[in-house]
Amino acid sequence: MSSVVCEALCKTFRQGEETIIGLDRVDLLIEPGDFVCLSGPSGSGKTTLLNAIGGLDIPDSGIIRVAGKRIDQLGKGELADMRLNNIGFVFQAYNLIPVLSARENVEFVMQIQGVSAAKRGAIARAILEEVGLQGMEQRRPAQLSGGQQQRVAVARAIASRPTLVLADEPTANLDSKTAAHLMDLFARLNQSHDTTFIIATHDPRVMAYARRLIKMVDGRIVDDIAQLVPDSCAPVAGDGE
Repeated sequence: MSSVVCEALCKTFRQGEETIIGLDRVDLLIEPGDFVCLSGPSGSGKTTLLNAIGGLDIPDSGIIRVAGKRIDQLGKGELADMRLNNIGFVFQAYNLIPVLSARENVEFVMQIQGVSAAKRGAIARAILEEVGLQGMEQRRPAQLSGGQQQRVAVARAIASRPTLVLADEPTANLDSKTAAHLMDLFARLNQSHDTTFIIATHDPRVMAYARRLIKMVDGRIVDDIAQLVPDSCAPVAGDGE
């Protein structure tokens, strides 16, 4: 299980002669097994915070601990191992490998981890079926719709059962039924494996699953609300494409 601790995180970006504030002294504690949604307008810092927690972007100052490790102080090799073995990413841009099939994309992380071909193949097929892509295992990204590519990206992120999943707008290209199916899957992983989820989203369908709603504005956390989640937030599941 992964806890996340951020202390006084600051991050700025240069845009021409202008300095853009990405994170402004962000303090955050996320307990192992929590299910958190980050909300806020575009440019509020949601994606910047996700990238910092995942070690994809280095803050200008502050401390980040994931599962007790100071990831802001890890070397490149240690950080790569941390991401490989503990963190699953779902990017807005999918980041699928174009020359690999859907199944091969899902298997990719497990292959690097040294999982046997038979085992990773079985896991990939099962996960692709769970996200509604049965029969599309051999298609390459260019042969899939945007929503289908998103589901492959989700399947890849969760196939190796990471302790922490970071997702940036995971339902952005999904219809209502597929979004509900995906969030049910996230909820099952959260409950059965204590996987920690941090999701940046504008989607109220996603927010309904969160035990905490954190609102960001101008790189700051302005609201942090705990909420009760029903046993079944979205009972409708299926493949809408």
